[in-house]
Parts: sequence; C-alpha cells; structure tokens
Amino acid sequence: MDLLARVDGAMTAAMRARDRVTLAPLRMLKTALVNRRVELGRALDDVEAQRVATSLVKQRRDSIEQFSRAGRMDLVERERAEIAVLETFLPPPMDEADVVCAIDTAIAEIGASSPTDMGRVMKRVMAQLSGQPVDGATVSRLVKQRLTGA
Repeated sequence: MDLLARVDGAMTAAMRARDRVTLAPLRMLKTALVNRRVELGRALDDVEAQRVATSLVKQRRDSIEQFSRAGRMDLVERERAEIAVLETFLPPPMDEADVVCAIDTAIAEIGASSPTDMGRVMKRVMAQLSGQPVDGATVSRLVKQRLTGA
C-alpha cells in the first residue's frame, strides 16, 4: 500500500475518532503528497513520498527551534505532536553505526584527512545513503567528528 493510501486510511480513522490532533498533520501530509504528485505529473514512488514526509518533519523541527527561542512552549508542544504523527509514516532512521561505516568508507575512498575535505565526504556519503532514512545534520556531525578526530 502506498503512502497516500495509508494516510487516507489514517485520516478516516482520525475523523471517526474525532482526533483533531492527529487529523491536522495527516491533512497536511496528504496535501503535500498530492501537490508533489501534481508537480511531477505522475504518481510518487515510495522514496519520493518518504522525502515529502521527511521534509515536513524537518520543517516542524526547525519550527520547534524557533518557537523555543521565542518562548512559545504551546507551539513547541503542538509541533512535537505533529512530528509524532508524521513519523509513523516514515521508516525508522538508520542506525548510527551504519552511518559511521558509510562515512569511514567514503573517507577511505576519497583519501580525506582534514575538515577541508568535509564537503567531498558529505557528497559521497549522501549519495551512498540515497533513499535511506537518514538525517543530513546527523551525517554532517558524524563526518566532522571523524575528520577532526574529536
């Protein structure tokens, strides 16, 4: 079952249960998926649909950071609740050990030895992990650690 069908089913269940907290992010996800499908002019494959959901989660995390700085804890909690709903439609993130293994492989292939090589290593690692549920910020942090020896 594709992601859009799963979202439709979850929306139906949330409407029947009158669960507004769950329904709002589901509607947002469905809208984003349909908009992306219209942009491409074809049905989304699983990887493309996951990218849409991942981008929505990332947007929510950015909002949490901004709301926290502004002291708007009510909005932070709402965003966290939306993330919890959206993450149910994403595969679990890659294990950090697997990411480190990919980083080490990329460093060896490129022959990277200093933080100045970070861009090349990031490009190689992200290409290797394409289609995998991995956070770019986590990869960046780990690459930096590996190249600086910290």
